Amino acid sequence: MESSDFMKYDLIVVGMGPSAAFLAYELIQLNNYKNVLLIDQGKPVEKRVCPIEKTGKCVGCKPYCNITCGFSGAGAFSDGKLNSYHLSSRDKDGSIYLGGNDGGYFKEYMTEEEICDLLTYTDNVYLKFGADPKLHGIDHIDEIKELQRKASKQNLNLVSFPIRHLGTEKSHVLYGDIENYLKEHDINMLFETEVKDIIVENNQIKGVKVHKIKENIDEEIYSDKVVLAVGRKGASWLSDICAKHKIETKIGTVDIGIRYELPDKVMEKINEYMYEGKFIGRPFPYGDKVRTFCQNPSGFVSAEVYDNGLTLVNGHSYKDRKSKNTNLAILVSHHFTYPFDKPIEYGENVAQNLNRLGGNTIMVQRLGDIYRGRRTWKEDLENNSVEPTLKAAIPGDLTYGLGYRTMTDILQFIKDVDKVVEGFAHPDNLLYGPEIKFYSNEVVLNKDFMTSVKGLYSIGDGGGLTTGLMMASCAGVKMARILSKK
Repeated sequence: MESSDFMKYDLIVVGMGPSAAFLAYELIQLNNYKNVLLIDQGKPVEKRVCPIEKTGKCVGCKPYCNITCGFSGAGAFSDGKLNSYHLSSRDKDGSIYLGGNDGGYFKEYMTEEEICDLLTYTDNVYLKFGADPKLHGIDHIDEIKELQRKASKQNLNLVSFPIRHLGTEKSHVLYGDIENYLKEHDINMLFETEVKDIIVENNQIKGVKVHKIKENIDEEIYSDKVVLAVGRKGASWLSDICAKHKIETKIGTVDIGIRYELPDKVMEKINEYMYEGKFIGRPFPYGDKVRTFCQNPSGFVSAEVYDNGLTLVNGHSYKDRKSKNTNLAILVSHHFTYPFDKPIEYGENVAQNLNRLGGNTIMVQRLGDIYRGRRTWKEDLENNSVEPTLKAAIPGDLTYGLGYRTMTDILQFIKDVDKVVEGFAHPDNLLYGPEIKFYSNEVVLNKDFMTSVKGLYSIGDGGGLTTGLMMASCAGVKMARILSKK
């Protein structure tokens, strides 16, 4: 069903990203919560089409970006990497890498064994719906260890773990099949609907206030249990909701950086051995955490529109369609301390400044031009050995808007990685900006993921619990199991 038959539900879920989708899926398996409603600003998967393929540039879809909104959230248009931490080889002490902060704070709520069981279960669900059974990062262990030793000499940590790659186009199909499965099992889904507010009485959740975009009408929908399952797209909205209703939060980390594009041949070994290798370092002079994230071999740089019209850069990698370039994020972690407590607003200001400088779209700059202290011009890109895959990006000067400390961290990090991967610091490599990950509004939760408001829960990336498809999906499964016991 696409709309509600009743105004009172057993459970309301705000958002339809992977955490919400897997929450609904698991409730079906548990045969619990017959009257469930999922709400999202966007459209069903089959109606989510990004015009940039035809127009060559972001047209700012109204009212919401088709890449970031709708069933499965940004997951349906992501490169679809499933980080299979549970299949990693164990360290000498018997532990495995569970994503560090890259996995969010999900691991703080369970033991390693419990998370591995959840990962195994969730991985099998993905396989059931058509995920590629091939695992990357398991066939070249000796070569990976040699690269890791080389990285450690530069004070870099190169993390590798098994990865399933869905591919952007395959992600679209897989999540479409999950959406259809939920519909077939009578999960109610309300699309193109904004949740304007939540209803709280005596610190108890009572429901949500919504605006149906097509009908242009406002309604109140009631439930004694509401799960906020918003992704990074909804992080700013969630921050406002928490402030308005005095929901307890703490200052988290905001990651600010760029999307880096360079030839496949430079990243050949990393791509072949690991598919995605995560470099983590603390470059001189500030010692801030800097890391690579979301590596896309033979991929394409993309643009996404977030709250307040902010255009951010991202990257995709398809199963069948290939470029000659690899792109990846280079992110600097910013953790602010008292008295500043608005990291999301800080990141939004960086994005707004860069968007203005780039004519309200993504800006691109050659690494060599940054070293020379000059901006990049259109003619520079036309004669550049690395051809940009995001044709709509505007050449310019990122140093005007990114911030001295952030840019210093990124440039030194690139030089450090170049000592491990020769060519990583080539002057023709391209930097796109801004890339910002909004998961810094960390909602304080109890062991059942409940907020300080009774009956109100939070999962997913937007509330800081998780980062990435796999952990967000696991959180949905765990949330369903928790609710089924109540």
